[in-house]
Amino acid sequence: MLRVYFGERNNSIYNTSVYFKNRYLDRWITDDFAREVIKDVDGSEVLDANTIASPVLGNITPLQLSGGVKALILMKNCPGKIFNASRCGDNCAKWILKLGEERDYTINLLHVMDFGDGIFDIRIMNSRSLIVHDMQGFLDAGVKYLRKAAGV
Repeated sequence: MLRVYFGERNNSIYNTSVYFKNRYLDRWITDDFAREVIKDVDGSEVLDANTIASPVLGNITPLQLSGGVKALILMKNCPGKIFNASRCGDNCAKWILKLGEERDYTINLLHVMDFGDGIFDIRIMNSRSLIVHDMQGFLDAGVKYLRKAAGV
Protein backbone atom coordinates (compact mmCIF):
# COMPACT_ATOMS: atom_id res chain seq x y z
CA MET A 1 0.00 0.00 0.00
CA LEU A 2 1.12 3.53 -0.72
CA ARG A 3 1.78 5.52 2.42
CA VAL A 4 1.99 9.32 2.32
CA TYR A 5 3.46 11.65 4.89
CA PHE A 6 2.47 15.32 4.38
CA GLY A 7 5.13 17.89 5.29
CA GLU A 8 8.85 17.82 5.96
CA ARG A 9 10.29 14.52 7.14
CA ASN A 10 13.82 14.14 8.49
CA ASN A 11 14.63 10.82 6.85
CA SER A 12 13.25 11.68 3.39
CA ILE A 13 15.47 12.03 0.36
CA TYR A 14 14.76 15.45 -1.11
CA ASN A 15 17.43 15.78 -3.78
CA THR A 16 16.51 12.81 -5.92
CA SER A 17 18.79 13.90 -8.78
CA VAL A 18 21.92 13.72 -6.63
CA TYR A 19 20.80 10.47 -4.99
CA PHE A 20 20.02 8.98 -8.42
CA LYS A 21 23.40 10.06 -9.83
CA ASN A 22 25.24 8.30 -7.02
CA ARG A 23 23.09 5.17 -6.70
CA TYR A 24 21.44 4.08 -9.93
CA LEU A 25 22.48 0.88 -11.66
CA ASP A 26 22.42 0.25 -15.41
CA ARG A 27 19.91 -2.57 -15.02
CA TRP A 28 17.40 -0.14 -13.48
CA ILE A 29 17.22 1.78 -16.77
CA THR A 30 16.62 -1.23 -18.98
CA ASP A 31 13.94 -3.00 -16.93
CA ASP A 32 10.33 -2.95 -18.15
CA PHE A 33 9.12 -0.53 -15.48
CA ALA A 34 11.76 2.09 -16.28
CA ARG A 35 11.20 1.75 -20.03
CA GLU A 36 7.45 2.32 -19.57
CA VAL A 37 7.91 5.27 -17.19
CA ILE A 38 10.53 6.92 -19.40
CA LYS A 39 8.24 6.55 -22.43
CA ASP A 40 5.11 7.77 -20.64
CA VAL A 41 6.49 10.63 -18.52
CA ASP A 42 9.41 11.91 -20.61
CA GLY A 43 8.24 10.71 -24.04
CA SER A 44 11.63 9.10 -24.57
CA GLU A 45 12.86 5.65 -25.56
CA VAL A 46 15.54 3.60 -23.82
CA LEU A 47 18.10 2.43 -26.38
CA ASP A 48 20.48 0.88 -23.87
CA ALA A 49 21.55 1.39 -20.26
CA ASN A 50 23.46 4.56 -21.13
CA THR A 51 21.44 6.03 -24.02
CA ILE A 52 17.90 7.36 -24.08
CA ALA A 53 16.43 8.87 -27.25
CA SER A 54 14.61 12.08 -26.32
CA PRO A 55 12.46 13.80 -28.96
CA VAL A 56 13.47 17.16 -27.48
CA LEU A 57 17.11 16.71 -26.42
CA GLY A 58 18.34 13.98 -28.79
CA ASN A 59 20.33 11.15 -27.22
CA ILE A 60 20.76 11.66 -23.48
CA THR A 61 22.16 9.74 -20.54
CA PRO A 62 20.04 8.54 -17.60
CA LEU A 63 21.36 11.51 -15.62
CA GLN A 64 19.42 13.82 -17.96
CA LEU A 65 16.03 12.21 -17.33
CA SER A 66 13.38 14.35 -15.65
CA GLY A 67 13.32 14.61 -11.87
CA GLY A 68 10.00 12.76 -11.79
CA VAL A 69 11.32 9.79 -13.75
CA LYS A 70 14.42 9.62 -11.57
CA ALA A 71 12.25 9.67 -8.44
CA LEU A 72 9.99 6.89 -9.78
CA ILE A 73 12.96 4.69 -10.69
CA LEU A 74 14.41 5.24 -7.22
CA MET A 75 11.07 4.43 -5.56
CA LYS A 76 10.94 1.15 -7.46
CA ASN A 77 14.53 0.13 -6.76
CA CYS A 78 15.26 1.43 -3.26
CA PRO A 79 12.75 -0.22 -0.92
CA GLY A 80 12.76 1.21 2.56
CA LYS A 81 13.82 4.70 1.46
CA ILE A 82 11.38 7.60 1.64
CA PHE A 83 11.49 9.95 -1.33
CA ASN A 84 10.03 13.41 -1.66
CA ALA A 85 7.45 12.92 -4.38
CA SER A 86 6.86 16.65 -4.67
CA ARG A 87 9.70 16.45 -7.17
CA CYS A 88 7.26 14.56 -9.39
CA GLY A 89 4.57 16.13 -11.51
CA ASP A 90 1.00 14.88 -11.52
CA ASN A 91 1.93 12.84 -14.62
CA CYS A 92 3.82 10.55 -12.22
CA ALA A 93 0.82 9.96 -9.93
CA LYS A 94 -0.51 6.87 -11.73
CA TRP A 95 2.95 5.29 -11.50
CA ILE A 96 3.19 6.05 -7.79
CA LEU A 97 -0.19 4.37 -7.28
CA LYS A 98 0.95 1.39 -9.36
CA LEU A 99 4.03 0.95 -7.17
CA GLY A 100 1.77 1.13 -4.12
CA GLU A 101 -0.34 -1.71 -5.50
CA GLU A 102 2.79 -3.88 -5.85
CA ARG A 103 4.25 -3.31 -2.37
CA ASP A 104 4.21 -1.08 0.69
CA TYR A 105 6.27 2.07 0.45
CA THR A 106 6.23 5.61 1.81
CA ILE A 107 6.63 8.97 0.12
CA ASN A 108 6.42 12.43 1.52
CA LEU A 109 4.59 15.30 -0.14
CA LEU A 110 4.78 19.03 0.36
CA HIS A 111 1.70 19.53 -1.81
CA VAL A 112 -1.48 17.66 -2.70
CA MET A 113 -0.69 15.51 -5.72
CA ASP A 114 -3.55 14.82 -8.14
CA PHE A 115 -4.19 11.07 -8.12
CA GLY A 116 -7.21 11.42 -10.40
CA ASP A 117 -10.85 10.44 -10.18
CA GLY A 118 -10.41 6.74 -9.49
CA ILE A 119 -10.58 4.70 -6.31
CA PHE A 120 -7.33 3.97 -4.50
CA ASP A 121 -5.97 3.11 -1.06
CA ILE A 122 -3.48 5.51 0.51
CA ARG A 123 -2.53 5.42 4.18
CA ILE A 124 -1.90 8.91 5.58
CA MET A 125 1.10 8.50 7.85
CA ASN A 126 0.55 11.75 9.75
CA SER A 127 -2.26 9.93 11.57
CA ARG A 128 -1.29 6.29 10.83
CA SER A 129 -4.90 5.15 11.12
CA LEU A 130 -6.36 7.15 8.22
CA ILE A 131 -6.75 5.42 4.87
CA VAL A 132 -8.24 7.47 2.03
CA HIS A 133 -9.87 6.00 -1.04
CA ASP A 134 -10.45 8.95 -3.36
CA MET A 135 -9.20 12.43 -4.22
CA GLN A 136 -11.64 14.19 -1.92
CA GLY A 137 -10.39 12.24 1.09
CA PHE A 138 -6.79 12.76 -0.01
CA LEU A 139 -7.35 16.49 -0.51
CA ASP A 140 -8.98 16.84 2.91
CA ALA A 141 -6.07 15.04 4.59
CA GLY A 142 -3.50 17.02 2.62
CA VAL A 143 -5.01 20.37 3.53
CA LYS A 144 -5.27 19.38 7.20
CA TYR A 145 -1.73 18.10 7.60
CA LEU A 146 0.02 20.59 5.33
CA ARG A 147 -1.66 23.46 7.20
CA LYS A 148 -0.53 21.90 10.48
CA ALA A 149 3.03 21.52 9.13
CA ALA A 150 3.00 25.17 8.09
CA GLY A 151 1.80 26.22 11.54
CA VAL A 152 -1.51 27.55 10.24
